[in-house]
Amino acid sequence: MCASFCRLVKANFFPLPSPQCDEPAFTDPFTDPACPDGLLRAVAADVMRELSALSTSEGKMVGLLLVQAPGGRWGYLKAFSGLWEGGWHLPGFVAPAFDEASRNNIEPVGALMVKALLAQEAALRSSPGFVNAHAAWHDQQTSHQQALAQLGEKHKAAKQARAQQRQRLTQSGHATAEALLALEQASRADKAERRALVQAQSAAALPVNVVWQRMARRAAALERQRLALCRKLMRAIADTYVLRNARGEAARLRQLFAPGDPPSGAGDCAAPKLLAYAYAHGLRPRALAEFWWGPSPPTGGRIAGQFYPSCKGKCGPILGFMLQGLEVHQAPAQTQPRTPAILFEDEWLIVLDKPASLLSVPGRSPAPSLLTWLQEQRPGNPPGPWLVHRLDQDTSGVVLAAKTFDVYVQLQRQFLHREVQKRYTAWVDGVVVADEGTITLPLRLDVDDRPRQIVDPHHGKFAETRWAVRERQPSRTKLTLWPLTGRTHQLRVHVSHTLGLGAPIEGDRLYGTPGARLMLHAESLAFVHPITRARLTIVSACPF
Repeated sequence: MCASFCRLVKANFFPLPSPQCDEPAFTDPFTDPACPDGLLRAVAADVMRELSALSTSEGKMVGLLLVQAPGGRWGYLKAFSGLWEGGWHLPGFVAPAFDEASRNNIEPVGALMVKALLAQEAALRSSPGFVNAHAAWHDQQTSHQQALAQLGEKHKAAKQARAQQRQRLTQSGHATAEALLALEQASRADKAERRALVQAQSAAALPVNVVWQRMARRAAALERQRLALCRKLMRAIADTYVLRNARGEAARLRQLFAPGDPPSGAGDCAAPKLLAYAYAHGLRPRALAEFWWGPSPPTGGRIAGQFYPSCKGKCGPILGFMLQGLEVHQAPAQTQPRTPAILFEDEWLIVLDKPASLLSVPGRSPAPSLLTWLQEQRPGNPPGPWLVHRLDQDTSGVVLAAKTFDVYVQLQRQFLHREVQKRYTAWVDGVVVADEGTITLPLRLDVDDRPRQIVDPHHGKFAETRWAVRERQPSRTKLTLWPLTGRTHQLRVHVSHTLGLGAPIEGDRLYGTPGARLMLHAESLAFVHPITRARLTIVSACPF
């Protein structure tokens, strides 16, 4: 063990930064990677200075693991997520968690096979036979559709003329059975003409369709073969990850995601790499920290130097296994939210002031919610009341509820048509230079890390926010925010993203730095009363 450990010290085990001693004051529970203590922050500062000398074209998560070696010596390990400039290895960073020899026997050959199938498919799709068959099929489809459209216009005009003639005959009293029958026969003749055209087109299309479908089937077969090979290779590669926990138990990566397959990149994040390395070398994990380094991703939600929790989609099942046998730090229980206040009420609706840390509606946990509290306050109003909209659990402020379903539907319609004006107040980290502006960034759910939202110009939903500066302090800015659309986490992502303001809301545990509370408050809601038609503006004083 001594010789092995000496090699380890030289390679990847680093002493704690001065003036930390070899036996730091440290509590037993394994700590949250998003909320490192002062020791790990000091280590991270040293590592960030080292990373400043390294080039990286894309940002990534960097992990630090405080460990205790055999004999009691303290130090730390470091790892990066995925690849660094196309490679798995970087001096001073731990190796990946998979068995490299096994993967090297699978991946290069598999990649060549996949490339060969891609080349075959590309060659087929670019071949004269394929191109000509598709062009002939497309031209024929276009020609037939145009002919049907022209005939349809002709029949539409004839139908209108028959309707006018039928009206004239009726008004003049000459609507004899013979005259009406002639009009009916003309209508049937039009239908017969359309059927004849469709049959003629089908007969003419048959030879062209046979050639095109044969080509399309060949291309589809190559694509299916390639996808099946990719799935087989991904499963074989996943089986090169044999992960262990603090109890010494082992599990293959696919076991941890059964009955499905692991998502791409699972097992390659920093935390699994660090724990796998520590367990393999007899090191006792004590604390973990993960921070983003490099350019922010196009999807947003990551800022260089900020600490973040491990992702749920890829790392959740893995860390749930690898941390077994360690006493894991539990996040401090949230303070009991204060009681909601009623800002306005009549026989049709209620406007509430929701406290921070209170859910809007019941979740999976038995935690209290604004809706359950409201239903307890109005027990004689089943099945309502209904919340017309929601606020994030960490956001405080104005929430609208309806007492009757009809009022609920009418208020929902106002939200749908963007006729409700919402105004928020927020403190953000950093100095916002401009005085006002509008942010337009499309958003969608990050399926690998729910409930985070990301910017996606291709698949995201349109989202727009207007903003203005209310106050500036040396390292923070107070904003007024008007969400012109109502996407999940819209304000939080828009202000934190580098294409927005690049200034996350204070206390944002998902897109910024965790704090006592999220400094975001829904200050005002303006809408038309669905019954009285009066314009109402309800205000909740900002608590910060």
